[in-house]
Order: sequence, then structure tokens, then C-alpha cells
Amino acid sequence: MSRRVIGTVILLASLSVLGVLLTQLLWLDTAFQVQRQQLEIQRRQHSQLEKQFNDRVVIALTNVTERILSINKDPSDLFDAVKQVRPNYFAVTINDTLHPYLLESLLRREFERRNINEDFEYGIYDCFTDSIVYGSYVSLTDSVDPGEVPHSELLKLDKDGHYFGVFFPRREGGGWDPERTSASTWIFPAIVTSIVFLFFAYSVWVILRQKRLSEIKNDFIGNMTHELKTPISTIALSSEVLSDPDIVQEPERLRSYARIIREENERLRAQVERVLQLATLDRENLHLKREEVDLHTVVHEVAGAMKLTLEERKGSLTLELQATRSVVRGDRMHLGNVVRNLLDNAIKYCTDVPVIVVRTRERNGSFLLEVRDNGIGIRKEDL
Repeated sequence: MSRRVIGTVILLASLSVLGVLLTQLLWLDTAFQVQRQQLEIQRRQHSQLEKQFNDRVVIALTNVTERILSINKDPSDLFDAVKQVRPNYFAVTINDTLHPYLLESLLRREFERRNINEDFEYGIYDCFTDSIVYGSYVSLTDSVDPGEVPHSELLKLDKDGHYFGVFFPRREGGGWDPERTSASTWIFPAIVTSIVFLFFAYSVWVILRQKRLSEIKNDFIGNMTHELKTPISTIALSSEVLSDPDIVQEPERLRSYARIIREENERLRAQVERVLQLATLDRENLHLKREEVDLHTVVHEVAGAMKLTLEERKGSLTLELQATRSVVRGDRMHLGNVVRNLLDNAIKYCTDVPVIVVRTRERNGSFLLEVRDNGIGIRKEDL
């Protein structure tokens, strides 16, 4: 896949994702506007229900106070006797004798009449001692046996200096959370959009990775073609020399060229195995045959194989193997290919008589292999 095609695919995919994002944003904006209206309606309904409840409580407590005053035959003024201290707490100022049992009975009765089905706590406060003299929790689900007389019947609080308060514990916090109501509007679209972005990023990564693998394969095929041509050329030259009848008179040369043909044939076999490994690049399981390799031996073998090619170009190859520790751990075939490619390129890209120097040395505990030639070199932009 070419660079232009990949760029076009990524551009179109980016525009598609951007379109999805804009659609989501427009939808969310509309949804937020609708929900804002719904929340305002819910807030008003909640406020109205709260006001209705508070009004019923105030009326019920006013009636309780009137009932207590009528029982005690007290003509006191009831103006502004009931005050709402907090949303769930009401205080009643009463300048009359208070009987806790009577107060609880009246509260139960009035709350039931006003359809106030909430558990409550009530307490009687003494202003002179600044303390609560009596308090109790009342559950509307509990029934009171008229035959039972609670201990509070014996308690009677004299007139003046008292007020009682009623507290509804279950109504604390109001029970309405607009943030929780609005959270569901954006959570699901955000999750879907995130999944789309993750899938897009993964797709781009896969495309670029496949492009990189394709480039590696192309480089591999190009290098392999080069590496196959070299031994074929060497075998062809050796075969021409062996076809000369005079070679029989020189047994040493005969054995040398026979050895070259055998080594180059082995090299061809190894290169064919590398071609078979090409498919493993996609599976990412290309294995190297790691073993102890003497690089000096590898250099000598490659130099011997390149001897005939150099003689044909009337070139020279000088070996300056100065490293004292030449054994490394690696794949013998690939290390040999590295040296062979360096020497082959030094010969191929030389416009004059090739003069090649191969040097090995040690630096900072590492093995260093240098190949110097008089070729045309490599352009800076290709490095």
C-alpha cells in the first residue's frame, strides 16, 4: 500500500470520526437543553411539594397548639407561634401547660388528618434551664394501645418558658439530586465516543504497522535478490575457470575453486531458507539461531568467497584482524551476510580498482568491525 493511499485512508477515517464527534456534540447540546427544561420543571414540582408539605405541617402544629390552649382554657394569642427553623425542623412557642403524652397524641392525630405520613421526633425545650426536658421518636407505623399509659403521663410542664419542636429525620437533604439526574445524559455518549476513538487509533496503528512490515518485506526481497546474485555469479565464474583444461595441471587451484563452489552452494541453500522465513514476519515469530560465532573465521570465509570476484576486478582485500576477543553470540548466517554485503557493495560501487581493508578491534569492551573502501560512498540523505 503506497504512502498516498495510506494518507487518504487515514484522512477519510479522521473526517468520519470528526463527523461522529460533531454529531455527538450537537445531540448532547440538544439533550442538555431538553434536560435543563425538565430539571426546571422537576425543581418547581419539588419546591411545590415541599411547600405543600410545610404548609400542612404548619397547619397541623397550629391546630395542635389551639387544641392545647382550648383544653387549658388559655386565651393566648397564637400569632406566628409556629416557625420553620430548617426545611425539616419546626418550632412552636406556647405559653401554656404542656403534657408530653397529650402533645404526642395530638401530633399523631393532626398529622394523620393532614396526610403527613412521616416519622418524626418531638422535644419540649425549657427556656429557663436552656435544656430539653423531654423528647421522643414517633414512628407512624407503631400503634399505641389506649390501655397503656406511658411514663410521660406523670410529667406535666407548667406554663411559660416552654416551646416544643418537631423534627422529620427522613426529609433531610430533600431527596432530589439534579446532578445525579443529569449524569446519565452524557455518560453513555461519552463511553460510545471513547470506544470509537480507541478503535480509530487502533486501526491507524494497524495500518502503519502493516505499512512498516510491507517496507521490511520489500527491503528483504531487494537484499535477498542481491544476496542470491552474488553466489550465483561466483559459482558461474568458478565454473568457467574449472572448464579450462589447464586447471587440471594445478590441483591446488582446482581444490580452491571446488571449495568456493561448495561454499557458495551452501550459501544459496541458506538464503533459500531465509526466503521461507519471510512469512514469519506477519506472525512476529522470526527466530535467530544464536550460537558462539568467531567473527574472524566468518571474515576469512567471506574473503575467500569474494577472492575470485576481486581477481576479476584486479582489486585487493587486506585483513587487519586486531581484536583479541573475536567470539560473539549471534546467528552465523546473518553475521556472514552482513560481512558479505559490505564487501560486495565495496566492490560493486567502486568505479576504479577496488581497494578494501577489513579491520577488527576492541573498544570499550565491544567488538568493532570496520570495512574501508574507495567506492563512491553513500549520500548524506540516504543515511
